[in-house]
Formats: sequence, C-alpha cells, structure tokens
Amino acid sequence: MNSRAEAGRSGKNVRSDCLVIIERHDGPGDIVLKSKVAALYGRSIRALAGEMLTSYGLSDAHLAIDDSGALPYTLAARIETAIRRLDPAMTAEYLLPYREGIIVPSQRDRFRRSRLYLPGNDPKLAVNAGIHGADGVILDLEDSVAPAEKDAARILVRNTLREIDFMGAERMVRINQGDAGLADLNMIIPQRPNLILVPKVEDAQHLRIVHARIEELRAAHAIADEVFLMPIIESAKGAVFAYDIATAAPSVVALAIGLEDYTADIGAERTLEGRESFWMRGAVLNAARAAGIQAIDTVFSDVSDMDGLLASVREAKSLGFDGKGCIHPRQIPVVHQGFAPEKKDLDKAMNIVLAFDDAQRRGLGVVALGSKMIDPPVVKRALRNIELAVKAGLLSEHWKEENNEQ
Repeated sequence: MNSRAEAGRSGKNVRSDCLVIIERHDGPGDIVLKSKVAALYGRSIRALAGEMLTSYGLSDAHLAIDDSGALPYTLAARIETAIRRLDPAMTAEYLLPYREGIIVPSQRDRFRRSRLYLPGNDPKLAVNAGIHGADGVILDLEDSVAPAEKDAARILVRNTLREIDFMGAERMVRINQGDAGLADLNMIIPQRPNLILVPKVEDAQHLRIVHARIEELRAAHAIADEVFLMPIIESAKGAVFAYDIATAAPSVVALAIGLEDYTADIGAERTLEGRESFWMRGAVLNAARAAGIQAIDTVFSDVSDMDGLLASVREAKSLGFDGKGCIHPRQIPVVHQGFAPEKKDLDKAMNIVLAFDDAQRRGLGVVALGSKMIDPPVVKRALRNIELAVKAGLLSEHWKEENNEQ
C-alpha cells in the first residue's frame, strides 16, 4: 500500500480531463475540488468522488481534484486509477451504468472504409468522435499510450465504451501485444466492443490465443453478440504467414496493414510511392481475399496533404483494398470520397443491377446488358458499387423507384 498516488492531467492546454491526487493520512477524510464549473457541478462531482471513496473503503483519505472539464466517466476513471495505484493489490472495478442505446451489434461484412484512431488515454477526442461519420472508431491502448499510462488508459477506455455514443460507428479497440493485450481483454470485452484490433501479428497461434480468451470472456459475461478480430500485419514474418493468420479463427473479418513497423522491419524507408511495400500489400490483400475477408490499407500519415491522401485511397481501391486508417477526422470524408464509385462506374453498375432485376423477374438464368452477357461476379461488384454510392450519399436508397418514375 502506497501513501500517495495520482492519475490524470491538468493544465491550461488540458481539456475534458482532471488530475486526481489521493493520500492516506491519520485525520478525517476530505475532498478538495478545483474547477471552473464548481458552482454548477461541484455538488455532483463531490458526490461521485465521495461514493467511490466509500465503496473502496477509503472514506478517511484526502482526495484533491483539479478539474479541466472532465465528464463523470472520466472523473470516475481517474479516481479508480489513483486508488489502484495507491493499492496495487486492488482489483475491484467501479462501474457507472451503461448509457442507453450505445451498444449496437455489428456484421461481418459491413463497410469498413474508414476507421478513426483515438488515443485511449485522452478523453477530449472521444466525446464527439461519432459526429465525424467514420465507419469505425478505434480506442487505442497500444502505440499512442505511454507505458506508464497503460493502466489509466485501460480504465478510461472501459468507461468510454460504457458512456460514449459513437453514432453508428463500429466500436473498436486496439489492444497491446502479448500478455498485456490479454489483460486488456479482461477489462474491455465485458463492455461489448464490436471489434478488437490485434497489433503486430506474426503467426496464427498468436491470434488463436486472443480468440480463445475472447470466447471465454463472452461466455463468462453472457455476451451474445460476436466480437470480431482485425489482426494487423506489421512485419515481414507476418506478411509471409498472412493466409494462416487470416484463417486462424472464425471471428477474423479483416486483415489490416501497418507500414511504419513493416518498413522498419525490412530496413527500408517508407516513401509516398510505396514501392518498398508493394509486395507486402499484395501478399496481405491476396491472403485476405483467399480467406473471404476484407483487406484494410495502412494510414496516410500527412494530415495536411488531402490531395496525397485522395491519390493514396484511389490507389488502394484500385488494388482491391476495402478501407484505410485515419489519424485525423478531416481525413474521413476524403477516404469516403476515394472509395466511392466514379460516375461512369456508378452508371454502369445501375444498368447492370436493373438488367439483373429484369432477368430475375423473367426467370432467366443469364443476365444480359444489350448484347453482352453479365457474369455473376460482375453483378456482385455492381451491387457493391451501388451500396458504396448510397453510403457515400451519391445515390438515393430509393433510386430504382425514382428511376421507374422518370
């Protein structure tokens, strides 16, 4: 048992967070609050803090809170972290109620054009993340979190999954590598994320262990909804074994690529042209397709270069990728634009789908467009382009009815 511990941050550049300091002493317990909103919310902040101290048997502790606009779920996460640091043997969790309606099951083959990375230990970006319209929001416990703050990030991400409405985006968490990642799962899976990203996967056994732990936790917590896996290939070894990884567990729905670590692994400099990673991207893409799952391209690291991003997305789409990572909200609409079908492709897709519908009505086994026969894979690709166009707002979901009225 330590005599003093702290968690969180304060300062003029800090938003939506707080610094919490807890000390054990011989006198009576007290709570000291510093907050610009103390007049409005001081009573509720003190009530939550007091309830937590009582639940952990620390009513006689001194608790100081320097608040920079933290919401209750962040305040609770910081207090719990400080208490666990005060007593490293403490394992009890303090769980706030779920916000109603924020948990929505996902589907294996849903669109994953964009996934927005958020640092797991910084609450200011998560609150409004849903308004940007990404297909997925990733709460990151790995590279964006300093080693000394992994415990704090894990608790904050747990609370975020219980409180924040991501407005239809897939709820994703990137866990840490190895045993730390398995420990992440113990706290994260009970909060019912849709998908877990597993970093730096190099063999199938690694993924089977993660899958088995998730299934154990789903059973223990009676979670009916599937939790999907997206392994990230970030090394030469991972690329060589990409198909084994893609087929390691039934919950794998996509393979993603991480090029910063990959280029470091092969001793090459990452370039805008990407020649150094062309083989690797092709290997991962073909492994994903052979396994019947999605292939997700790496992030574009220059957040100010929108033209470069659009060109990169269109190149990824032309190679067959289904999505791309985003490190800033401004990249999301550009990624969606890049994956949306161009007008000539959309016009062709509409004609093919209408011809397909006509063949279905007439009971014909062959689809024809003019004098050309249309193969089933072409129809499938046309249907997907229509879905992409509707998703991107380029086409009304009632386009067939509107077409008949013209």
